[in-house]
Amino acid sequence: MSAVKPNSALRATDLELTLEPVPDSSARTGVHTLTELGGLEIGVWEMTPGVMPDVEADEVFVVLSGAATVEFADGTAPLTLAPGDVVRLAAGTETVWTVTETLRKVYLAG
Repeated sequence: MSAVKPNSALRATDLELTLEPVPDSSARTGVHTLTELGGLEIGVWEMTPGVMPDVEADEVFVVLSGAATVEFADGTAPLTLAPGDVVRLAAGTETVWTVTETLRKVYLAG
């Protein structure tokens, strides 16, 4: 298991993730927890093209690669994600992720 230790670096774009099928979808997802800091989990998450409903954790993430749209059940305007985007999601938010190009992000979740 790769972890980020104090005073070290890890290339998140090169990290190999084990991808698992998403139920009722053609997509697959993988996650790798890197470390914990101040009560936050920090990790790398990836989803291949497809559609997946989700209930979000309290999270901030940075998109490293790929493309997706996140739609919100409460009618909030959808987000179109691309590399370099920084996103904040609130715990309990119901979403639908539509990934058109394998999406990889680094996340901080509480």
